[in-house]
Amino acid sequence: MSTIQNHSVQQHTFNGAALIDAQGREIPITEQMIQKACESLENAWSYPSQRKQPQAS
Repeated sequence: MSTIQNHSVQQHTFNGAALIDAQGREIPITEQMIQKACESLENAWSYPSQRKQPQAS
């Protein structure tokens, strides 16, 4: 019984999103970039004030 090893060249496929800069280059959006953006939004969040709404007559 012989074992056949399949050696294939690993292709780098991009399955995500990218930004296009002013020179037309694609910049992949990384998980780290998303996490940083989410942290920035979380830190900037403030709850709306608890003002009472006018009552309808």
